[in-house]
Amino acid sequence: MCTACSCSTDTTTDTTADAGTGSSTSAGEVSQYTVIGMTCGHCVSSVTEEIQQIDGVRDVAVDLTTGAVTVTADQPVPADAVTTAVREAGYQVA
Repeated sequence: MCTACSCSTDTTTDTTADAGTGSSTSAGEVSQYTVIGMTCGHCVSSVTEEIQQIDGVRDVAVDLTTGAVTVTADQPVPADAVTTAVREAGYQVA
């Protein structure tokens, strides 16, 4: 059982990594974060869904193995908005 979200997924994955920094590309504003505590696909879905609700967010890519979360948006997204969304999903930003 996944202890992070209590779903029935049986997995043990190290999800710690250093947080990255934000940058701007022609595809939009890209920011990277590290989320602690995700252990399965359900965890990834929960984090993705919460971050996608932030105004202007176009894409969220999550690497379960490292905990890296890449957010692409139309304009810069305040880090506290992402942190709040991750907390709403039940996890923490490193």
